Amino acid sequence: MTKHTYIPRTTNYALNPGDELNDLRMSDQVRPLYDHVKKFIRETVEPMSIEFAKAGEGKEDRWSFTPKQLEVLEAAKNKAKKEGLWNFFLPDDETGQGLKNLDYAYIAAELGKSPLASETMNCSAPDTGNMEVLERVGTKEQKEKWLKPLLNGEIRSAYVMTEPNVASSDAKNISTTAKLVGDEWVINGEKYYISGLGDPRCKILIVMVKTNPDAAPSKQQSQILVPRDTPGVEVLGPMYVFGQDHAPRGHMHMRFNNVRVPKENMLLGEGRGFEISQLRLGPGRIHHCMRTIGKAEKALDLMVQRGLTREAFGKKIAHLGGNMQIIAQARCEIEAMRLMVLKAAKAMDVLGNKEARVWVSMVKAMVPERACKIIDQAIQMHGATGISHWTPLAEMYQDVRHLRFADGPDEVHWMVVGRHELSMA
Repeated sequence: MTKHTYIPRTTNYALNPGDELNDLRMSDQVRPLYDHVKKFIRETVEPMSIEFAKAGEGKEDRWSFTPKQLEVLEAAKNKAKKEGLWNFFLPDDETGQGLKNLDYAYIAAELGKSPLASETMNCSAPDTGNMEVLERVGTKEQKEKWLKPLLNGEIRSAYVMTEPNVASSDAKNISTTAKLVGDEWVINGEKYYISGLGDPRCKILIVMVKTNPDAAPSKQQSQILVPRDTPGVEVLGPMYVFGQDHAPRGHMHMRFNNVRVPKENMLLGEGRGFEISQLRLGPGRIHHCMRTIGKAEKALDLMVQRGLTREAFGKKIAHLGGNMQIIAQARCEIEAMRLMVLKAAKAMDVLGNKEARVWVSMVKAMVPERACKIIDQAIQMHGATGISHWTPLAEMYQDVRHLRFADGPDEVHWMVVGRHELSMA
């Protein structure tokens, strides 16, 4: 019988007390800002959200906001801006708060608990990713025309990538074309699930296109700025998520029909679409995970509240069957997710977005799946009320479940992590 000797692999995950990656504390100077954000959400955003919802009741056009809705939202935004609660997500201290990803992780978890908190403080997707792209690679003219009003919260934007006719989880398959004709790019193709495009305030699109099918696979794609009102930009209608159209923002099905934009609308340079995607999607993916932690925490709060205020069969619901264990496991899962997201954020700060990619993929695959389970369990503990409009749980489930596709499906991120693990064999 052959005796095998176990030789541990050398990996970069080993716990090292002296490793900077394991220091997950919020910066001391950011703590007052964090406390301010929580107070602002409690005292301003939550009351405004109730008023905002009431102001939209009975409106004739689902794909619009009433003047009163915009009035109350803008008032809250102006208050946030005045109090310095604005553009947290940008690491540049001239246009944002200059926060590290780790610091923003703590704040974003609070933003995730309230649907309008991110927008009130100008930290909403997809604007966050689009602003970061424009800030880092936009020309002076592009920044003046599009970044400035986005930073001021005056307009909204959309990121246009996913296509219905190809497996666009592999971005090399993107088939929407852009051809240079004279001094203009002519764009043709079909896209779907374009989040935020239904919003009447959406004025600019960043569009992933194929500009050179003969180039190397990683150099075929480019990203181009397309104003929403450009002739040939056709919105075919909303895509539904679990039967909901999410008006007035929506996730739209659209076509580009010989859309012409100036050649100066190219971002960074022809063939650099993948490079921009990594710049944009790294922070975007982890921002989603940060906010999702907040949603999972809110679901657990609702689960506990329901479990302690309803009785059945002579007991509080929390004490029936395995509900006590479900609550306990939810807490454990949230704390595990939180630590993973904080470490991924710290990896981005220490290693840079590119080198931290495996950490980001870990949390992007893990967090939505586990958060979905917690929200589902909260729904179950609420009974039929859990799937109704009387609680936010059904909407939270829709949102978090769709994240298992958004910014790359689970399988792609598991592949990234698995491939990295095998590379260290």
